[in-house]
Amino acid sequence: METPTARWRRLLPRTPGRWAAVGAALAVLVGGGTWSAVADDGPPAVQREDRMLRPGGVPIDTSYFTAGGSGKRPAVLIGHGFGGSKNDVRAQAEKLAADGYAVLTWSARGFGKSGGAISLNDPDSEVKDVSGLIDWLAKRPEVELDKKGDPRVGLTGASYGGAVSLLAAGHDQRVDAIAPVITYWNLADALFPDGVFKKLWAGIFITTGGGCEKFEKRLCEMYERVAVSGKPDAAATKLLAERSPSAVADRIKVPSLLLQGQSDSLFPLGQADAMQKAISANGAPVSVDWISGGHDGGDNETPRVEGRVGAWFDRYLKEETGTDTGPAFRVTRTGGIDSTDGAALKRGASSDTYPGLRSGGREIPLGEGTKTFRNPAGSAPPAISAVPGVGGGLSQLSSLGVGLSLDFPGQFGRFESAPLATSVHVTGTPTARVTVKATEGRDAVLFGKVYDVSPDGRQQVLPSQLVAPYRITPDQQGKPIELALPAVDHEFDAGHRMRLVFSATDLGYASPAEPATYTVTADGPLTVPTAPAVKTAAAALPWWTWGLPAAALVIAAALLITARRRTATPAPDPELTDVPLQITGLSKKYAKSVDRYAVRELSFRVEKGQVLGLLGPNGAGKTTTLRMLMGLITPDEGEIRVFGQAIRPGAPVLSRVGAFVEGAGFLPHLSGRANLDLYWQATGRPAEDAHIDEALEIAGLGDALARAVRTYSQGMRQRLAIAQAMLGMPDLLILDEPTNGLDPPQIREMRDVMIRYAAGGRTVIVSSHLLSEVEQSCTHLVVMDRGRLVQAGPVAEITGSGDMILVTTAEEVSEPLAEKVASLPGIGSAVRLDDGRGLLVRLDGATTSRLVADLVRLDVPVTGVGPHRRLEDAFLTLISGGAA
Repeated sequence: METPTARWRRLLPRTPGRWAAVGAALAVLVGGGTWSAVADDGPPAVQREDRMLRPGGVPIDTSYFTAGGSGKRPAVLIGHGFGGSKNDVRAQAEKLAADGYAVLTWSARGFGKSGGAISLNDPDSEVKDVSGLIDWLAKRPEVELDKKGDPRVGLTGASYGGAVSLLAAGHDQRVDAIAPVITYWNLADALFPDGVFKKLWAGIFITTGGGCEKFEKRLCEMYERVAVSGKPDAAATKLLAERSPSAVADRIKVPSLLLQGQSDSLFPLGQADAMQKAISANGAPVSVDWISGGHDGGDNETPRVEGRVGAWFDRYLKEETGTDTGPAFRVTRTGGIDSTDGAALKRGASSDTYPGLRSGGREIPLGEGTKTFRNPAGSAPPAISAVPGVGGGLSQLSSLGVGLSLDFPGQFGRFESAPLATSVHVTGTPTARVTVKATEGRDAVLFGKVYDVSPDGRQQVLPSQLVAPYRITPDQQGKPIELALPAVDHEFDAGHRMRLVFSATDLGYASPAEPATYTVTADGPLTVPTAPAVKTAAAALPWWTWGLPAAALVIAAALLITARRRTATPAPDPELTDVPLQITGLSKKYAKSVDRYAVRELSFRVEKGQVLGLLGPNGAGKTTTLRMLMGLITPDEGEIRVFGQAIRPGAPVLSRVGAFVEGAGFLPHLSGRANLDLYWQATGRPAEDAHIDEALEIAGLGDALARAVRTYSQGMRQRLAIAQAMLGMPDLLILDEPTNGLDPPQIREMRDVMIRYAAGGRTVIVSSHLLSEVEQSCTHLVVMDRGRLVQAGPVAEITGSGDMILVTTAEEVSEPLAEKVASLPGIGSAVRLDDGRGLLVRLDGATTSRLVADLVRLDVPVTGVGPHRRLEDAFLTLISGGAA
């Protein structure tokens, strides 16, 4: 029977040499390997073999993962991101191995323990190494072969690893499927878009790689030449283009899953658009997925992304034809619940065909006229959009109506629409026709962006913090040209305005040092793509709308059956009568396991008036602990006492505990108020004990309380659930991820609520992934990892205190310059880092945006600005020694 891989190869057009393996006669020298068992959450056990290979004459550090069984299996190669190593992808490798793949990871040249110089995925270096690794896989007895020397193999990886996946597919016929993540199609276009030097990201590339000396000599020379001139030359563009997947566009003919980030000023969505067009033109299946995060930070949706990559390989490597590989196009949107993976705050929108970046264009009239502005001498101070190190948080906030962007007076021109009569959801690349002129026959270097402006005009948000650079040469000036703005997925609400801005400068890019005057005339409307075929998935009805009644019957029956078999409840401990919670020696094994623990030997104590943060990575046992505390499951060992009473299912002392754990169940056809009334009636307690008005004041739902819950947003449901947990004003309040679904002002309000609640002598326990919120709202911490207690104590003891900002710089900051920063208004102190390349700044009234503007004004060569997250540092150190 013909395999799908063979069928694809038969049907696809052949190019001379297309199927010739690069480096066919590579000698693969296998060093001594080391095997070790990998801890895994369930059978089969995963084994890892570490060894040094020399596929191209350079030592390459590899890890090989397999699980039990003697059958043949497809292989997967996973590349790592720039500046990382094979250790960064170990968790994904273990999962794929447990799912029946032979998985090989490696540290690319110049990274980790591998030798050689960084060549930016040179076909004769890094790409050749991949072909050598495929040679090695072909000799493994457990790896499935399409034919001798040709293993069934897929490649995936993020950023640098994603690019080498594409390049390998173009250079080696044996690659059968790929799934590159947040990567580039043409590195020259990414770093020199429209001939403008992306200086900040280029500098970060060099620094992350370990400095210029770690790179191939001519790459280092190219960077230094462009960095000094501020303008890429033809040789630099040619060099990077030759090492890009676009150079082998006509030879990538395998099923390709392309996952690109919306929060990405390094490799924006246009890079994936170019990939899709080229690969689909070759006749191969292609799916495109715009994830929430990216190189600027944010949520990279790792579980969902890895799940989709696994399904893609199941379909095209294992040939499981019934596997759902997902839609041809999917985009993650903020708000509600993601119907594809259940994640809070996100919902998937999709279509059966890829819409491209200009589908469903809608014209938005703009104010007419000509705008005149200047490029300042030295191009300083520059406007600010994305700032690596702080951009991720900003781009995430921009989807919630908050953001930071600075345009300096006299350095930009703007054109604004009338208030929108209806909401407009932009999906793709807006375009505008303009006429541009520059003085003295010079190039005009501009940066275009579209702001979302509030009805009162006082707030503008830059979607995903993205701008598009343009170099408009003298021969293009004086006549209408079409300019493409950044590709985004963003909803402009009714009543808002669209503001098209062209700025002469941007912090991330190199602008001409010579002063110049620019004039820009709008020659027509702003055209925005609406992608009408892309539909947001409706949130499915929660299980509890039909499951709660049935569950109630099952529970009642179980209680009747087991009532006579219950063990006697331990007597109250009078010494703990005033102690809200004491946990002693608590352990709980995983179901059907004799030696694997979800929680093991956990002990800690919580006092009145405390706000305790329960922290730990996924799988640490936090939710299991909270469920035992609520009496929902029974521990295998140890005990939990609340105000001296031992916790058992149905224990009377649980009436003093309010909880929001794993979501709340509401009847969607009833109003918010009716749901709370019904819940309290079910407790059988007097109505006057509910304190429902106090709880509703905290919820802050206003008129929405009279509406059916089915009309609520996720944030409104979250607030209603927390109000429900507060009914009766319990002495101990337990909140599991209470800020999911809340926007920044609501998160701040929830923080204040928890602090006020505990200040009255009550106690709050909160489990959260928002470390900055935990640091600001909690008085004490309990840190868990792998079911065990790592550390407990006051927040100040674990993290220290102070409102600190970390500023990193491209050059060493002098002591006099640090003193200037320290003397700025609203700055408490500014201390140079140990290596001199940055500052730790304590804010004393100033805002981060004001600090950034002042640093730019002082010509501080900023490469990153972000919170000095002491809690995050402490947390990472506690659970993993701070390893990234």
